[in-house]
Amino acid sequence: MAALTEARKQSLRREMEALLGPGSVLSDPDELMVYESDGLTLFRALADFVVFPRTAEHVSALVRLSQREGMPFVARGAGTGLSGGCLPAEGGLVISLMRMHRVLEVDYDNQLAVVEPGCVNLHLSWAVGPRGFYYAPDPSSQQACTLGGNIANNSGGPHTLKYGVTTNHVLGLEVVLPDGEIVWLGGKRRDPQGYDLVGLFVGSEGTFGIATKIVVRILRQPQAVRTVLAVFDEIDQASEAVSAIIARGLIPAAMEMIDQLTIQAVEDAFGCGYPRDAAAALLIEMDGLAAGMDEQAARVVAACRETGAREVRLARDEAERQLLWKGRKSAFGAYGRISPAYLVMDGVIPRTKLPQVLRRVNEIVAARGLRVGNVFHAGDGNLHPNILYDPRKPGEEERVVAAGGEILKVCAEVGGSISGEHGIGLEKMDYMPLVFSGADLDCMAAVKRAFNPTGLCNPGKIFPSRKACAEAGLAYRPHPLEEKGLAQRF
Repeated sequence: MAALTEARKQSLRREMEALLGPGSVLSDPDELMVYESDGLTLFRALADFVVFPRTAEHVSALVRLSQREGMPFVARGAGTGLSGGCLPAEGGLVISLMRMHRVLEVDYDNQLAVVEPGCVNLHLSWAVGPRGFYYAPDPSSQQACTLGGNIANNSGGPHTLKYGVTTNHVLGLEVVLPDGEIVWLGGKRRDPQGYDLVGLFVGSEGTFGIATKIVVRILRQPQAVRTVLAVFDEIDQASEAVSAIIARGLIPAAMEMIDQLTIQAVEDAFGCGYPRDAAAALLIEMDGLAAGMDEQAARVVAACRETGAREVRLARDEAERQLLWKGRKSAFGAYGRISPAYLVMDGVIPRTKLPQVLRRVNEIVAARGLRVGNVFHAGDGNLHPNILYDPRKPGEEERVVAAGGEILKVCAEVGGSISGEHGIGLEKMDYMPLVFSGADLDCMAAVKRAFNPTGLCNPGKIFPSRKACAEAGLAYRPHPLEEKGLAQRF
């Protein structure tokens, strides 16, 4: 997009303020800086405007204005993403959905709710909790992240092992398409007819349009919950315990691993009761019917002891359970006590490969003179190595990025993938050729163009750059619109 003249910028601001009302448009540089990055601060980009719509009609009008002006636009929720997915990579318009935060409808008989995209994940469970229900997907940032952002990245969380990711809980979406048309994908039925366009849209990282209403499943709270903390003197033992539990035919609701560096950071910050000298700890949670729950817990405890756990204990009450989970869900924040910055990685591997991959992760990071804390969803092999660094030290960011890339290559080599829940965004787009062929990428690009033919909806994300294509031996064939500055090849 060509740079806007100051006169044109002021004219557009007045037009958007007339549509949205006073206090709904930001364009001053110091205000725009608040929105220059998401949770991954390695990438930064400034928008020309940040706007705050309150209705789908507002969003539609903003999208139509963007198309008229040839101005890129991107939706944004709470900004907790970790791939640079909501950054205005090519300037233009950031459409913040944080003022569209209502729970619009709850149907307890049919176990569904209709919410706006700015609704905070945990707030939905709070809303339905008094009636004995909850919303299952629970990213570690659930106290801040929004349902719209969860839709964009198909977010998971600790309880993914049993309950699945966001797409498994979404029935329908009201969507503003990139040309401004408002449509419904799916609805309130559990088995809608036709193509699964909801499944296609969830995880599209904001490149297919903007969700303005979301129909989700809500579940009854389980009758019983048992939470086990298993402590190990070796990471390999903890990794083997994960496979041993699954091999017994048990599917815990969650199975999280925390290494020693992370344990020490968490204990310094919160004092959650994790042994500071442990090499690794597993936090294992089972839920469901009360009948048989104690037997399941006993089998989990036995599996941990047989694989070398030095200590296994059951949370005595809800207060202890919440304290243990606080340690896990606050781990990323606790790293701030031991490092000025860190890069959160997000790769997926087969569970059986955990011991060897964790060893490689530690070797890769140590070889570059850095430290890494591992806290991740062990049950489904979704790794989150946190590479600690100091951005004030020359060359350290470059070493961190290089280490992260090598870790992603290891994940791909063992039969895994380069993202489990954080998305591709800006961070991983040049690693797409590790897991997708040129034909794969072309097919995905064709689907994207069907939704987003001008390429103005969240441009510059997901698909690899010319440089990455060259390194992977892929042909970079520009799309005709790219010559006009409106679209990438992919």
